[in-house]
Amino acid sequence: MAPQPPAAPAVPSPAVPSPAEPDRVSSFGAYVDYGSRGPGRIQELSEWLGGAKLRVGHTYLPGDRWSNIEGAPTFLESWADWRKERDDRLFVLNVPMLDRNEEGVGDYAVRSLLRRGAAGEFDEHYRVLARRLVDLGVPDTVLVLGWEMNGITYTHRCAPDPESWKAYWKRIVTAMRAVPGQKFKFDFTPSRGRDAVPWTECYPGDDVVDIIGMDSYDQPRGMTFDEQVSEPYGLKHHVEFAAEHKKAISYPEWGLFRNGDNAEYMRRMLAWMDEKKPLYNTITDYCPHGVWQCSTNPKSSRVYRELLTGRGDTPPKPTEPTPKPTECSPLDLGDWVEYWLGGKLCLRFDWWRRDR
Repeated sequence: MAPQPPAAPAVPSPAVPSPAEPDRVSSFGAYVDYGSRGPGRIQELSEWLGGAKLRVGHTYLPGDRWSNIEGAPTFLESWADWRKERDDRLFVLNVPMLDRNEEGVGDYAVRSLLRRGAAGEFDEHYRVLARRLVDLGVPDTVLVLGWEMNGITYTHRCAPDPESWKAYWKRIVTAMRAVPGQKFKFDFTPSRGRDAVPWTECYPGDDVVDIIGMDSYDQPRGMTFDEQVSEPYGLKHHVEFAAEHKKAISYPEWGLFRNGDNAEYMRRMLAWMDEKKPLYNTITDYCPHGVWQCSTNPKSSRVYRELLTGRGDTPPKPTEPTPKPTECSPLDLGDWVEYWLGGKLCLRFDWWRRDR
């Protein structure tokens, strides 16, 4: 699915956070912004989740022209800085396999482009990208290369020529792995279901794939979560296929869609990921898919917030200075009330002042 720059967060109605649950999802995060504002919004989302540890930052390289696919200057710096702030963070970058990636290029032209790629014509673009990531200090980036290749949306789709597509994937991975200092992980991520071609027909081989992902939105209309699990090339097939190939799984894109504000989907998808333990998952957080920056999904937002509030290693709160005795007077409401409030209430003596 194409990334859309989200508007400023429209924070849903406050939820009542549940107690922190065990950290069963090792790494989670969200796609919250296309560009340099993304890292800051990840921090804001963490605060909304009661300090939950969002280890994963996720963005997309523009696929309009080759210079952007190479990682144009000023696009990746803020993400690299965010990644390097903590050793346990994961930077996930969707990388198009062809330019003009969302311009409706026809099958005949796509077939020709895939064959040119398989012959090595575009290798240098990916060597440039690899060197740029290494130079920025993020050589362990997870690269979601040619995502949703089994569909019809992108120029980098597989269906017009699966054999050339697989050969081209191998060329890109080989070119990027040849760059000194790289430690990239390559994530093969179809969309859930059959779509235009069974995604298994596009799988390029265990030697050039590190992670097998799946983009899974709540669609089509009327499909239950159980059906999303059991459908051909669905969630169950994905997990089984990855296990057969001894690969980790991921969910780079997931969220609400055709079935609207579906709290049942949200609860079941989170439970599915808790059970299957993907390497990472990142919810797509803009309307209609999201829960933080999309105020039209309040029920699903509440579920997401309740289940993930406090998840992970919550950093210690900074020590606050002792308030001056003249500023406020603490109210004794009893241990039980203070437990649910999270502390004492303090009545300010200067509540009437407009400059406070």
